[in-house]
Parts: sequence; C-alpha cells; structure tokens
Amino acid sequence: MSVKIDGDGAEARAFIDKVESLSNQDLLACYQCGKCSAGCPMAKYMDILPHQMIRFAQLGLKEELLGSQAIWMCVSCLTCNTRCPKGVRIAEVIEALRQLRLRDNRNDHLHVRELPASELAKLPPIAVIGSLRKGTS
Repeated sequence: MSVKIDGDGAEARAFIDKVESLSNQDLLACYQCGKCSAGCPMAKYMDILPHQMIRFAQLGLKEELLGSQAIWMCVSCLTCNTRCPKGVRIAEVIEALRQLRLRDNRNDHLHVRELPASELAKLPPIAVIGSLRKGTS
C-alpha cells in the first residue's frame, strides 16, 4: 500500500521508518476509527488527539508532531492500546515521538541513567516514566 507523504519524501520516509522502528508498530495498521481518542482521559488537554498523532506520523509530519504538546500530555495509561481494534500500540508510538523529541541529531539513544542530575531535572517526568513503561505494556 502506498501513502502520499507530505514535504520532502526522503526525509518524511526516514521519520516514518524511525517511528516504526522505535515503537515496533506498523503505522499503516491504523485506519483512524478514533477509539483511542474517544477513550483517552487526557484528550481534552491535547492539541493533537491520539488518532491524529498516528495519522500525522503516517504522513511524515515530523515538525507538527515533535512540536506538539500532546506527546507530553499522554500519561501512559494504555487505554488507547486496549481500545484499538487493530492492535496498534499507540502509547508506544507516542513514546517513540517523545524519544525523538528529546534526542539531538548526533545521538541515536538517550541513556537516562547516564544523564547528570541537572539535565535529568530538566526532562518532563512523563518522559522518564513513559520510557520505563514502554517495555512493560
């Protein structure tokens, strides 16, 4: 299946591939039913709803996603994962977006335990919690 990718095709494709790799999810499995957004307790605080985040990721809209506050509003309750009829683990996709937002262009991995306390204090707490929960959902 082919999806039209906005912007620079190669850059968008690299972003899509990175999100899928980090989250271990197939973004195209989502058919935009909206059940994840309907059940999300934090949806009313998000500038981009969970199902919209998946759609933006499918289209390679990196700047819109990584610049949104929605990726930090997710509390990793995993309601979206349980409601998805296609088994897309949306919380893992959101965590992948957080990781991409926190990384600089030189590093491919963020090692929380190696960060100095001053840098760790600057991270949103949910970034650390989500990173730990990703492996347990």
